[in-house]
Amino acid sequence: MSRKSRADNAMSYEADMSNRVDLSIVLPCYRGAQIARRSVDVLTDYLPRTGLSWEVIVVDDGGGDFDAPDWNDDASVRLLCLPRNRGKGAAVRAGMLAARGRARIFTDVDLPYDLDLFPVIAEYLLSRDFHVAVGDRTLPASSYALEVGWKRRIASGLFSTFVGTMVTGGFFDTQCGLKGFRGDIADQIFALARVDRFAFDVELLYLALSFRTDIKRVPVRLRNNDTSSVRLVQDSSRMFADVMRIKYHQLSRRYRSAELAQIVADDFDTVRSSINGRERAYPQVESSLQRQAAE
Repeated sequence: MSRKSRADNAMSYEADMSNRVDLSIVLPCYRGAQIARRSVDVLTDYLPRTGLSWEVIVVDDGGGDFDAPDWNDDASVRLLCLPRNRGKGAAVRAGMLAARGRARIFTDVDLPYDLDLFPVIAEYLLSRDFHVAVGDRTLPASSYALEVGWKRRIASGLFSTFVGTMVTGGFFDTQCGLKGFRGDIADQIFALARVDRFAFDVELLYLALSFRTDIKRVPVRLRNNDTSSVRLVQDSSRMFADVMRIKYHQLSRRYRSAELAQIVADDFDTVRSSINGRERAYPQVESSLQRQAAE
């Protein structure tokens, strides 16, 4: 990409910042209108207390069970309706690309994890120089308030090992339903994503890792799980097939973005310039102190 193109993109992004908020929460659902309404009520009560400007985006993945007036009177809540059921990955992608947040987080519509993780993830993305922040159930501080069936645990463990070996290079907990992205990174990664159903998480982490983005793993505590619709045999086979498609796209070099690579490189250059600037300032400070001592 030319310097002029990068400058034009940067100017366009900055010009659009006036319409942005600090944090976007994306809730995908399929025939989950009742749960979505309850979760939106919880979020609209909690988020104003975080000190962040925010929005909530509910994405109906072709379920068609929302009423037209849902949230029309609240500018902080938006409903996106996909014309047909395409899968959770497609719903998340639509919501994340429509979001205005400088930090964007998607999670399950029933809000399965502690709410205070939203501002924590936003802090990592907006103030601590991480591009991506993801929940990781394998961390020692993570815990489950609910028991998960042994069959599901075994299937999840096998899938995670397979994915870590084939795609994500040892990053094993790809399926935790809590992931956040800095806004400019989200625009690029979700534009590249192709997987529409359950293995979309694997694809997102593969893209984040392959472009060398800085990823923060966050411990989580599962509070509830009202919306799980995974069918162990059928959906597991589809997830394995999707992982092989990701591997195919990887080998076919279909995941390429000069813009995303440039964003990561520019972030490094910014940090390096900042450090070099401080180093150049040190001799001046030392000379000033020496003059004061001599006086």
